[in-house]
Amino acid sequence: MTADQYLQNILFRESVDVSATSPVRGIQSTIRPLIQSWAGQHLRGISPSGSFAKGTANKSGTDIDLFISLAETATASLGDIYNSLFETLKAAGAAPKKQNVSINIRLNGYDVDLVPARQQNMLSEDHSLFRRRANTWTKTNVATHIAYVMYGGCIPEIRILKLWRNQKGLDFPSFYLELAVISALRGQGGTISQRVWNALIYIRDNLATARMVDPANTNNVISDDLTAAEKAAIVAAARTALGAKDWSEIVR
Repeated sequence: MTADQYLQNILFRESVDVSATSPVRGIQSTIRPLIQSWAGQHLRGISPSGSFAKGTANKSGTDIDLFISLAETATASLGDIYNSLFETLKAAGAAPKKQNVSINIRLNGYDVDLVPARQQNMLSEDHSLFRRRANTWTKTNVATHIAYVMYGGCIPEIRILKLWRNQKGLDFPSFYLELAVISALRGQGGTISQRVWNALIYIRDNLATARMVDPANTNNVISDDLTAAEKAAIVAAARTALGAKDWSEIVR
């Protein structure tokens, strides 16, 4: 079996149904009454986002990300919005876990990340969301994120490197990883194994210093979400991967 066949087999094994009839989409309807009760008249909508919407999801990863859009009339601080949603989920027995901008729960056997955000004004889809690690807020646009990754030409490579991240236990936020892979492979051709290899080289040589910005807000520096020590751990893992004798040592 060639390296490309090996990686393609993994991608097939990890494929996710994102169609309109996908069972995981039912989570949106299941969670809506609780979210509606929490948000009241401020709820604008709940929609798939993150890896599920971008096409970069793997079966063994988070099943779905749901973006919770609140109207600008929700005047509580973004930190209070985030924490009150966490407490609501906790009171409902959902066993929530705080992440950076999302809250993770298990629901009906699915792994779900909930991202609460507030629309900045009625004339755009720009939203403000809470960044827990930095204890601050940032402006972003989920539709811009989805389009940037979907049309970045690197979805198979991103999916393989997300599996590598998960299997090696790395703290490498998904959007940061997606931006890094797109930066690494911009303008490059090659087979999937060559491109994944080149992305690992880029991570080894550039991640510690490369500045990654949000395509929806250049003031939001995504690479600031990790400390120098956290980046060093990813760089070390990439270096180890590049020293592997077989692809099975890198990703399974």
